[in-house]
Amino acid sequence: MSYLLTLLLSVFLLSQSLPITSSAAPLTAYEALESYDFPAGLLPVGVTGYTLNEETGEFEAYLSETCSYTVQGYNLKYKSTISGVISTDKLTNLKGVSVKVLFFWLDIVEVSRDGNQLDLSVGIISAGFDISGFIESPQCGCGFDCNEIGRVEIGEDENKDLRSSL
Repeated sequence: MSYLLTLLLSVFLLSQSLPITSSAAPLTAYEALESYDFPAGLLPVGVTGYTLNEETGEFEAYLSETCSYTVQGYNLKYKSTISGVISTDKLTNLKGVSVKVLFFWLDIVEVSRDGNQLDLSVGIISAGFDISGFIESPQCGCGFDCNEIGRVEIGEDENKDLRSSL
């Protein structure tokens, strides 16, 4: 009997000292975006990592270098570090993403989702876009014009032109 008790106690103590591993892999930056009800295409292809404080929503996403491309006539630029605060359907205090309007680069400071509409704000003005334009992630340098595979087309009438909002 004491042998059985010793064996059970040994197994219990051994099991307590072993590290517990989770079978679930950590989320990618794209999956983390989707967990807050945003499409993955808000980030370009090539995010190398990210940090997220789930209590405050503060995040940073990392690219290996700055990234720029043109989509639907808009020139977009991402710094190598993008930061902000994320909550369901809302990105605020965004830093590191800008859009060229006429001759000026303006920082996109907020993104919000309302149904199938994404509103991108540069502070004093914002423009709404159909979410279907953000399902795929664009590639740095060429956006969706790198090849025909995975290319997303959005009709001009589905988007508000940010330039006409000025």
